[in-house]
Amino acid sequence: MQLSRRNLLASTALAAAPAAPRHHGHLRTGFERLAADGYALLDGQKVGVVTNPTGVTRATEHLVDVMHRDSRVRLTAVFGPEHGFRGTAQAGGSEGRYDDPATGLPVYDTYLKSGRPLADVFTASGVDTVVFDIQDVGARFYTYIWTLYDCMEAARLAGKRFVVLDRPNPVTGREARGPVLHKEFATFVGRQPIAQAHGMTVAELARLFNGEFLTTPVPLETVGMTGWRRSAFYDASGLPWVPPSPNMPTPDTALVYAGTCMFEGTNLSEGRGTTRPFELLGAEGLDGRWAAAANGLGLPGVRFREAYFTPTFSKFQGRTVGGVQIHVTDRAAYDPVRTGVALLVTARKAWSGFAWRSDNWIDKLTGSARVRTMIDAGAGTDEVTGAWHEELAAFRRVRKGYLLYT
Repeated sequence: MQLSRRNLLASTALAAAPAAPRHHGHLRTGFERLAADGYALLDGQKVGVVTNPTGVTRATEHLVDVMHRDSRVRLTAVFGPEHGFRGTAQAGGSEGRYDDPATGLPVYDTYLKSGRPLADVFTASGVDTVVFDIQDVGARFYTYIWTLYDCMEAARLAGKRFVVLDRPNPVTGREARGPVLHKEFATFVGRQPIAQAHGMTVAELARLFNGEFLTTPVPLETVGMTGWRRSAFYDASGLPWVPPSPNMPTPDTALVYAGTCMFEGTNLSEGRGTTRPFELLGAEGLDGRWAAAANGLGLPGVRFREAYFTPTFSKFQGRTVGGVQIHVTDRAAYDPVRTGVALLVTARKAWSGFAWRSDNWIDKLTGSARVRTMIDAGAGTDEVTGAWHEELAAFRRVRKGYLLYT
């Protein structure tokens, strides 16, 4: 990591972001602060916004609609990520290029574009400044933070300014947890070596990306929040929850996602096609012995209920499967990554049919082959989670220099 660049870049990012707030009053998002300042940061600029349905005010109006009707800002384009700007596409899909019926604005598709092709999209749009405002959920493999990274890199290539409007990390920003990505396993579910549960906001991540990973920094400005505490969960924000993607229906989903999304790398259902994705896990042939084994570990802040469900799509579509439902009993004590590893370990022992996906997708999710190979070799939860201690400690040291809030 290129630590020598930190001091040079910090001043650029902090120019538009607040110093770490020391009060715990009413939370104001980056967009709320930008609008309250009369969009001065965007004055004289043709603006394009990278956003999705989560880019809303506390009155649930979309910021694109708000900005479009405000004469103080010259909004000329929208850029849609995975699932699309208005959110009509399922996982692995996007809305393509179209004109937004509500505003008439051209909407450009960013999904699966990076580097020069994405830079060409920004160039073709004619914007001067690219603004990013999307709600993240705090996990490395949630693709919107890599949309952020790719858009920053493309904006640099296209000679555009880049502005990030901050929102809360819904599962707190207390600490980073889990394995750190190894660069040889980089994909769209993890471009750079950060922890599986990064414990950062999108503005903090943008500062980290600019200072550590981009070959040449983009002209970056961040508009931070006021009134947000690192220890706060989403329900303390007073903001409406808009599902960032179709299988992230509630903040409870986000709470478990950094651990249970690892089941995407197995032949078990991760609960897609149910009303509780990532909280329900199971497969044909599993029964109450799995919940009993998981409860027997005494993991902090969580209990496991024997559960049966029938997914309406994805794995085991239309078939009844057995497994567990995760019930978080103490959010502050709960560790989603450790819990996810424990569930993998116990599932493999409880079900003879357990298998990894044939493409070793688990390696992309966890950032190396280590979790898979250690579990296959019979390692327990403590042994697996202890294996990333040093790399996580190193990431935490680097992360500390880019945090904006107490």
